[in-house]
Amino acid sequence: MAASYKKLWKLLIDRDMKKKDLRALTGLSSSTIAKMTKNETVSTDVLVKICGVLGCDVGDIMEVIPDTQD
Repeated sequence: MAASYKKLWKLLIDRDMKKKDLRALTGLSSSTIAKMTKNETVSTDVLVKICGVLGCDVGDIMEVIPDTQD
């Protein structure tokens, strides 16, 4: 399973926000934002903080992508 934050990046575009704006509003570190940019996992606390600032649900900012089996 892998995380995808494409929904978050689209939401930021729709709201005319940049990643640095999200950092400023949430107080997240640049390394956490970088992890999300690479679709790496982050803690639930990070996701809850982002949802609180953006007024959305976790499903609005991320999705879980199942592993493909050959």
